[in-house]
Amino acid sequence: MRRVLLYAVLLAGALVFLYPFLWMVAATFKPEVEVPTLGLIPSRWTSASYRMVLERIPIVRSFLNSLFVALSVTASVLFFSSMIGYALSRLRFRGRELLFGVILFTMMVPFQLTLIPTYVLMVKFRWVDTYLALIVPGTVSAFGIFLFRQFFQSIPQDLIDAARIDGCGELAILFRIVWPLARPALVTVGILTFMASWNEVLWPLIVIREPKLMTMPQVVALFAISGRSEALLGPKLAAATLLAVPVLLAYAFFQRYFIESMARAGLKG
Repeated sequence: MRRVLLYAVLLAGALVFLYPFLWMVAATFKPEVEVPTLGLIPSRWTSASYRMVLERIPIVRSFLNSLFVALSVTASVLFFSSMIGYALSRLRFRGRELLFGVILFTMMVPFQLTLIPTYVLMVKFRWVDTYLALIVPGTVSAFGIFLFRQFFQSIPQDLIDAARIDGCGELAILFRIVWPLARPALVTVGILTFMASWNEVLWPLIVIREPKLMTMPQVVALFAISGRSEALLGPKLAAATLLAVPVLLAYAFFQRYFIESMARAGLKG
């Protein structure tokens, strides 16, 4: 009976958190007059909201732009942040702890505080209205460095010493030995970085004005506030659903590694 009650409570909690998303998806297939209702099943199924989105905005091109930018940022973060995390966890050099403290301090600096200086740099480099303005500022992640350092400290030092004795350099140790053992950390940093890059709206609105370079969140935001949606709630929800589906699929596919990494590395000293 206790287990039945426990599962009943968990199921109720899951439905509470899942219902808003289910309602959003169901509302995209409802006639506009039925969208404000709380029911999930429409009286008549229609794809008018999605047709309007596809006709009014370049959703396919913006999807490809977002995918390219998010994958590029994710790959660079995994590459550079893992190198820095490995150096901070396994290499001995003066000022290592101070450097790690400075990196942790940057995690507390709001993005809005560095927004104007970063934009000035983009203008001076003539990167405005280019993919470089979307990719380069996110090539290194302080949180990624922190998580990699914590996870790498859980790898036995004897394994790394044995690789050094066999003649492996530090980069070979990182990419041939440490990376295969750090799959949960790689997946966790990859998911979080991909989600952050995919959902970014403010920065693309500042540095991108060319329609063919706009990302999907940027296009969806302009669609919702510029009048192209004609103040209709159904098309806005349809655009938001198309924006959310890739991230949800990525998280659902890699969820096991995400939880494993947070459990193993999140509480390391």
